[in-house]
Amino acid sequence: MIQFARAMVVAALVSAAVLTAANCRGETPQDSAAMDVEAATKETEAWRAKHEADYRRDWVTIAGLHFLEPGSHSAGSARSNDIVLPASVPPVMGRFVLANDVVRFEPESGVAVSIEGQPVTAPIDLADDGEPKADILSVADVRVVVHRSGERKSLRVWDPDGELARGFLGFTWFPIQMDYRVTGRFIPDAEPREMQVVNTFGDLDTFKTEGVVEFMLRGQKLRLRPFTTRPKRFYFVFRDASAGQETYEAARFVYSDLRDDGTTILDFNQAYNPPCAFNPYTTCPIPLPENRLGVKVLAGERAYPVHPVLPES
Repeated sequence: MIQFARAMVVAALVSAAVLTAANCRGETPQDSAAMDVEAATKETEAWRAKHEADYRRDWVTIAGLHFLEPGSHSAGSARSNDIVLPASVPPVMGRFVLANDVVRFEPESGVAVSIEGQPVTAPIDLADDGEPKADILSVADVRVVVHRSGERKSLRVWDPDGELARGFLGFTWFPIQMDYRVTGRFIPDAEPREMQVVNTFGDLDTFKTEGVVEFMLRGQKLRLRPFTTRPKRFYFVFRDASAGQETYEAARFVYSDLRDDGTTILDFNQAYNPPCAFNPYTTCPIPLPENRLGVKVLAGERAYPVHPVLPES
């Protein structure tokens, strides 16, 4: 009985300390919880605004994807070229030569082509976008980069005045809901490993993975396997039971950070569509079988209203 009485006194003192701390800040525990919700809501609102701006700049403006075979390929706006570029590009921009897994660009004499503002006046080997820093060719308002999809190389083209950019229908989101913001527990594998993941063009891309994240979502225990894009940064490619109906049919993406205590905040309010949801010239990873959830995740970005298709050449 004495030990029980002591325990009751300790519990009362702890409760009083919590209430006192809250009162010193002029808030009740309920106020503190409300502030957490408000902060999380503002965080997601800010994230969505930045995401939309970034996607409009980097992905909406993609206007072409041209896979390269070994050999030389002429490129420009003239229809006679092997690779036909947007109308704002000169009739012949130059030639792209693929040999031994390296793409060399040979500029057409007199055409203003640059990389980061520096004129390209002689043949140059181009770093692709699988390297730390890709070489981006600029001519008029159009940009061209060598894109790697699995073992294949292609030319990715951006045109801010292109048909896809002008016809983009925007982003639609589910309301922000706190029950879709959960704390997950990271369960590491015995050793990190690299996995080959098929993309929407049927190529195999390589990703690093180090374990799975286990979490409770609306009363169910679930697991997802993230890829590690940099230390303590998780990239989830997942599909749920709403895919093909309320959400994009192939996949959605969401990121999170691993905390020092082995947990991570997984906020599905920030789940978003890959660019292949609205742009047919993009390559996106397909979810691993273990990342196909049997429950609906009605949070984050909704399905794009139309299905993108590659135009007939």
